Amino acid sequence: MGAHHDHNHSPHRETAAPGGPGDRPLRIGIGGPVGSGKTSMVAALCRALGNDLSLAVVTNDIFTSEDAEALRRLDVLPADRIVAVETGCCPHTAIRDDISANLDAVEALEHRLGDVEVTLIESGGDNLTAIFSRALVDRQIFVIDTAGGDDIPRKGGPGIATADLLVINKVDLAPHVGADVARMVSDANERRPGQPTIATAVTSAAGIDAVAEWVRLSLEDWQADGPTETNSSSASVAPNALVGE
Repeated sequence: MGAHHDHNHSPHRETAAPGGPGDRPLRIGIGGPVGSGKTSMVAALCRALGNDLSLAVVTNDIFTSEDAEALRRLDVLPADRIVAVETGCCPHTAIRDDISANLDAVEALEHRLGDVEVTLIESGGDNLTAIFSRALVDRQIFVIDTAGGDDIPRKGGPGIATADLLVINKVDLAPHVGADVARMVSDANERRPGQPTIATAVTSAAGIDAVAEWVRLSLEDWQADGPTETNSSSASVAPNALVGE
């Protein structure tokens, strides 16, 4: 591996986390149901971006640090750049309602490392209502997968409707579970007009590339504009992008 640089359902109305370009890193929340591939996506992003950007990761589990330990075993970043929060409660509570444990962990990690450009905050697995407080993150990625059912985008919910980026993961499994990926993307576009959706398999060759590019562009916007309300132009990914098929 190459060297690394050492209950509010209207998130757009929340006050942004304090600080901005020159003050602190861009913070990106990654949420989604159990098994949708959040940890795999964090690992893939670290591999894709870790040689060019200074990254840090905070994971959430209810009673364990399993996700953080898995990322350390995969050696996607130096171990001291990955920390775990054991929420002891419903995952969405710790990312939306009482963010104190996560915010403390994020600020302590960023302060200790000193050179972080992007902090990835992975939620514990939850349902379609699991969104991040805008006092904790600046951008949100929501991850679903084809094996969870191709009706999920149509059913919608705050996670799908309000995330800055929706990732429909595991498109490689779609033929085996009878999922219609094109329909999933179409339904997602109806629920989130003008906001990007990427359908991919993040563990496949080049499957993370479009998501990584969205992160790069989001960082450029953040450094240029600061902690403003979500700017969908931060991702130059077509709203109906299909990747990695």
